[in-house]
Order: sequence, then C-alpha cells, then structure tokens
Amino acid sequence: MQTIAHSADAYFHVRVLIGLVTGLGLARLLTGLARFVQHPSRAQIYPPHLVWVIFMLIYIIHFWWFEFGLSIINVWEFENYSFVMLYAALLFFITTLLFPDQMGDYSGFAEYFMSRKHWFYSLLAVVFIIDILDTLMKGQQYFFALGAWYPIKQIGFGLLCGAVMLTNNARMHTGFGLIAIFAELWWIASKFRFLDVS
Repeated sequence: MQTIAHSADAYFHVRVLIGLVTGLGLARLLTGLARFVQHPSRAQIYPPHLVWVIFMLIYIIHFWWFEFGLSIINVWEFENYSFVMLYAALLFFITTLLFPDQMGDYSGFAEYFMSRKHWFYSLLAVVFIIDILDTLMKGQQYFFALGAWYPIKQIGFGLLCGAVMLTNNARMHTGFGLIAIFAELWWIASKFRFLDVS
C-alpha cells in the first residue's frame, strides 16, 4: 500500500482541497442568508430553518479550524484522505439541503424544511458520529485529551437528531438548534480557541 509521507506540502495539499469543499458550503449558506435581505417577501424566515443555518455556518467554520489537527498525522493513506474529503463533502451536502437550488415546489422554507427534515437530521447525525472517527484518526492521545464530554456530546446529539426528526413541532426543532449552537460555541471557546502550532 502506497502512502504519502508527512510534509508541509502534503498537509497543505490535503488542507487546500478540504478548504475548497468547505468553502463551497460556506458560500452556499451566505448566499442563502443574503436572500432574506434581497427578497424578504419571497424568502420568508422560518425560525427552525434559520437556527440550523446558523449552526451549520458555525460548524463549518469550526471544522476548517479544528482540521488543523490533521497536521499531527505523520503518514497519509488514501483511505484517510478519502475519509476527510467525505466529511467535508457531507457538510457541503447538508448546506444544499438548507438552501436548495429551487423552491418552486414549496410555499416557503417552513414547508421545505419540514419536508426534508428526515434527510437533514439523518445526515447531521452521521456528521456527529463521523466527527468521532475523524478525531480518533488524529490519535488516541488527541481523542482522550478532549475529555469524556466529547463522545457524550457527539453521541447525544446524534440520538437527538433521530428523535427530533420524528416531530413537526417547530419549537422542538428551534430549541434543539439553539442548544446545538450554544454547545458548539462553548466547545470552541473551551477546547479550540487557540491552535498550538508548536
């Protein structure tokens, strides 16, 4: 099996490709948010949808930040590279669910979001679980340094996705989204505020 030895060039290569995919996701979210300003009568805000758009915006920015941890991988295998690219692609796909190319078949984001909630929460649950594998890929020491709260948070949110997708209660969708936003911001502030480049 051929591997790519660790070097600044190899890491930069992987990081740039991941950045291209996540950049597309960020652009999708920002362009979608701009619709609310450009066409307020046509693109009416639906709180559950907006909350999850904000969460994904924060999550993708955080993803790009914490993937700096990939720099500690000494040897790159194609499987590792493909896995990280799949993670980035999954995030992009979720952004396309939040802001589709066309909304002609729906009366607005309320109808659209509820019609796609199973897809959205299923993929989001996969993201929470994939993140555990991504963290393990950086080494057991890195994984355990995050503490017991990390796997509890990831698995718990994955299970909540499975529960919330079964309801049409807008308050539950909004509430879960707000909890996810505050948890993500707290996680960033407590564990990822600084990058150690030593």
